[in-house]
Amino acid sequence: MRPSVVLPCFFPSVPFEKAVHEIAQLGYDACEIWGWKELDIARSKEALEKNGVELFSLCTTNFRMNDPAHADEWLDGLTETMEAAKALGAKKLITQVGQDTGEDRAKQSESIVSNLKKAAPILERNEIILMIEPLNTLYDHKGYFLSSSKEAFDIIREVNSPCVKVVFDIYHQQVMEGNILNNILNNLELIAHLHAAGHPGRTDLTHGENDYRVIFERIDKAGYQGACGLEYFPKDDALMSLKTAKKIYFS
Repeated sequence: MRPSVVLPCFFPSVPFEKAVHEIAQLGYDACEIWGWKELDIARSKEALEKNGVELFSLCTTNFRMNDPAHADEWLDGLTETMEAAKALGAKKLITQVGQDTGEDRAKQSESIVSNLKKAAPILERNEIILMIEPLNTLYDHKGYFLSSSKEAFDIIREVNSPCVKVVFDIYHQQVMEGNILNNILNNLELIAHLHAAGHPGRTDLTHGENDYRVIFERIDKAGYQGACGLEYFPKDDALMSLKTAKKIYFS
């Protein structure tokens, strides 16, 4: 399995170009970011190419997919982000779906599906994959609409596009559901990317109740061809944490 470093978790105050150089020195060849508006696109692209690092994913600028009143705003943000992704060489985008509006859940889900169906032909023409993300609502994202991986998979099946998938965050789903391997392996065709962190605490993979060596081995054996983003906040030194993760899980 290919590891990808989510840069804001490890280098929150470090310029993008320097962070890319740091992970390349550790042997990583893929990274991710959340927001992209502050980037100098040309300089960032140059840093990626110079260091042999792929920008694996970035996030859209608007997340209110479950509210029909913001459908145009969400689609405009997606289109803008897609252009930035193409300029940076990224082929995957992540979008959250928005805070629960209090409206009937079925209607909110219908809005998400409608937005994704509108986006699908644009994504397919540009060969970009968009991933929705279920998150935990107990600790990190209270009030968020989509916390169930099953509900996320149902949405993707209804949209039925090769360019609309799920990013399965093992940490978030351990908080909400557990049953990690069954939920991943039974829906592998709907998952375009993984995220990982130790639980409790959203920290190093070596801290917590999941044995990531077993999880990664089983997913690899099932034929998963994607990557896993290290999206955690290290307990100690960031570079040492990344060295340890690479040695234990990706060597």
